[in-house]
Amino acid sequence: MKIVVCVKHVPDATASIGFEADNTVDRAGVDGLLSELDEYAVEQALQIREKREGEDVTVTAVCVGPEKAADAIRKALQMGADDGVHVIDDAVAGSDAVATSLVLAEAVKKAGPADLVVCGMSSTDGAMSVVPAMLAERLGLPQVTFADVVETQGDQVRIKRDGDVATEVIGGTMPLVLSVTDRTGEARYPSFKGIMAAKKKPVTTYALADLGVDASQVGLAAAWTTVEGTSARPPRSAGEIVNDEDGSGAQALVDFLAGKKFV
Repeated sequence: MKIVVCVKHVPDATASIGFEADNTVDRAGVDGLLSELDEYAVEQALQIREKREGEDVTVTAVCVGPEKAADAIRKALQMGADDGVHVIDDAVAGSDAVATSLVLAEAVKKAGPADLVVCGMSSTDGAMSVVPAMLAERLGLPQVTFADVVETQGDQVRIKRDGDVATEVIGGTMPLVLSVTDRTGEARYPSFKGIMAAKKKPVTTYALADLGVDASQVGLAAAWTTVEGTSARPPRSAGEIVNDEDGSGAQALVDFLAGKKFV
């Protein structure tokens, strides 16, 4: 059984993130890491492998990004993935979800054939949540998305996901694309043994030409969506202190909340 997990290298959310002149995120100026939401995808892939004791199950981490994105693959390998695929090409910079799904689909095909393609529900930088569906369309596979609970038996996958008014139970037959939420369970921390073992695990590197993708199909110039402008977050204003020396504090607080239409 072949499981492919799509992972993304994103800027550290705790860092001060800036933008380039073309309104793309300045990824070179900040530290990056494996997207937290993709850690849940790696975890679910590893759990599926562990539950299929005695079967030959391989977990491959696939990432598209610059040289620094190798850190995301390395983290997945440290968690327990067997090998990695890294697509590096300067032409990819500035790609939107449409182009990203194209490159990922070709990378999955190169790494496959995959029985199961696992994605996080979203990335912590773009937060669009559309790449898994686009990937499924490009691969010609069914999709089961936003899974809170994942169960597999044989070639069957069943998920549960909570909606606004009901919990849905959805099933599918492999091969398929699966996306998981942060409710699926805490992702494991790499052990010392896992960190050392990851150094010996193979990572295959591809350029766009190796995947049969033309540079004109990706990048900022080919993007279907663009960021027209950015502005810095306004500085935090000082709070308002309500004194209660004369017993009028409660009324002052109610007036304040009413003035802000909170009550």
